[in-house]
Amino acid sequence: MITVWGNADSINVQKVLWTCEELALDHERIDAGRHFGVVGTPEFRALNPNGLVPTIADDGYVVWESNTIVRYLAGRYAHDSLLPCEPRARADAERWMDWTNSTLWPALLPLFRAFMRTPAIDRDPARIEAQRQAALATMTILDRHLDSRDYVGGAAFTVGDIAAGCAAWRWFALPIARESLPHLERWFDRLAERPAFRKVVMTPLTT
Repeated sequence: MITVWGNADSINVQKVLWTCEELALDHERIDAGRHFGVVGTPEFRALNPNGLVPTIADDGYVVWESNTIVRYLAGRYAHDSLLPCEPRARADAERWMDWTNSTLWPALLPLFRAFMRTPAIDRDPARIEAQRQAALATMTILDRHLDSRDYVGGAAFTVGDIAAGCAAWRWFALPIARESLPHLERWFDRLAERPAFRKVVMTPLTT
């Protein structure tokens, strides 16, 4: 049994839960983080000194940092599918996974906060449009990459799609104008065909 600490609407927790669902791993989730608290307790800090979610325990082995957890689960349980063993195929998947953390999500986060963390009366339309344009520029990078690929790593679904897909859902779910990005849309539609993605990620955004 894998225990996952974290709130179900967190983008980073969703990466882990999506991976568990894809791999049909027996797991339980414990509410933690944001309004649930828990992360500041001595018991939780003994698991993760950063006091952050997601954190998992797999038969007593504790892992934190969302991308590391996804890699760990895929490496242990996916048998050369989600996390390829061949070094170049693995790098193709992992670089887009890490790009999501370093580039894609930081570009989307201000826009997400503008709608999901800011009261409507306090929103600045000009600032939101600038944030939307910044996010669009980053999504365009992914769109161009997907021009001749079914998934971010190539022909197969991998950990790279799990990370990028959780962020892309926010882009498509926010109440904003979106220019056509056909390759991104085609890829996203392919993700939306996956039951685990629909169950874990494609849920209403919450404040």
